[in-house]
Amino acid sequence: MKLREIYEAAVRKGIEQDPRGKKGIDRILFEARKTLDDLAEKRRWEFDQETLVNPFSDTRILVGDPEIEVRRMLVGIDIGVGELLLADRLRERGQAIDLVLAHHPEGRALVELEAVMGVQADIWRRYGVPINYGDAVMAERRDEILRYFHAHNSQQAVAAAGLLDLPLMCCHTPADNSVNAFVQERCDALDENATLDDVLDMLKEIPEYRQAVLEGTGPVIFQGSSSHRAGTIMVDMTGGTSGPVEAIDRLATAGVGTIVGMHMGEEHRKKAKDAHINVIVAGHHASDSLGMNLVIDEYERGGVQVVACSGFHRVSRL
Repeated sequence: MKLREIYEAAVRKGIEQDPRGKKGIDRILFEARKTLDDLAEKRRWEFDQETLVNPFSDTRILVGDPEIEVRRMLVGIDIGVGELLLADRLRERGQAIDLVLAHHPEGRALVELEAVMGVQADIWRRYGVPINYGDAVMAERRDEILRYFHAHNSQQAVAAAGLLDLPLMCCHTPADNSVNAFVQERCDALDENATLDDVLDMLKEIPEYRQAVLEGTGPVIFQGSSSHRAGTIMVDMTGGTSGPVEAIDRLATAGVGTIVGMHMGEEHRKKAKDAHINVIVAGHHASDSLGMNLVIDEYERGGVQVVACSGFHRVSRL
C-alpha cells in the first residue's frame, strides 16, 4: 500500500466509527471549509488544508512522501526518538521498515489535540446530557489542553524521523473511535442486570485485554463493587483526552451507571464515587492496541506486514 492509502484508510475507518455519524462529520468538514473561506488572503498560508478532508487533527502523515510504497511497518503506542532509532537499527540488520506508525500523536497532531475533543459532548448527548452544556464545558477543557501542549517539544520525534529518513505517521482518534464502538457494542449486549464482574469477564474475553491481564494491566474496577449492577454503561475511550471533571455529575443525573474507560485520573474517580457512578478501567495500552488492531486489519489485507513495539500487541481479526 502507498503511505497515502494507509493514511486515507485510517481516516475512513475513523469516520465510519465516529459517534457523531455522517451528519456530524459533514458539519465538521463544512465548518473547516467555512473557516478557510472566511480567512483573509494573507493568513491562508497558516490553514491546515488536511482539515478539509480529515476531521481528525491527531491523525497525520508527519514525515514522508505520501506516494511511497509500504510493505512493512513498525507500530507502537508511543513513538519517540528511541523507537525511531530501533527502526533504523532493524533496517541496518536487514529488516526493511518502510513506515513507523504511532498511535499517540506527535508534532502538530499533538499540539492540536484539543480539536478532536468536541466529540465528547456528542457522546454525552446520547445519554441525556444537553448538548449546550456539553459544548460549553468542553470549550473550557479544550482551551486548557491547548495551553498545556503549546509548550511541548512536539517536533522532537518528527525531527528525528526526518534525519533518519523514516516515514512517520500517527493514528489516534480513528483507533479510539474503533475501540469505543467495539467495546460499547459488547457492553450493550450484556444482560440488564449484569454486574461489574460480568463486565470484567466480557472484557477479559477480548484478546488484547486478556494479554493485559497477564502483564498486570488488565481491566480493573476503579470505583464500585464487583457485585454491583452496572446499569447503563457508557464507554469513554475517544475524544482526545479526559474531559472535564464536572461532567461526571451530569452523566449521573442523566442515568449513566457505569463508565468503562481506558484510564481515569484520581480527581475524576473521586467525583464518580461521590456521584455513585461505577468505574471500570479496561487498560490504556490494551485499549489502544485493540483500536489500532481494528484499523491495521485493513493494512494487512493490503499486504502490509506489521512489526509490533512500544506497548502495541498485534491481534489480527482477518
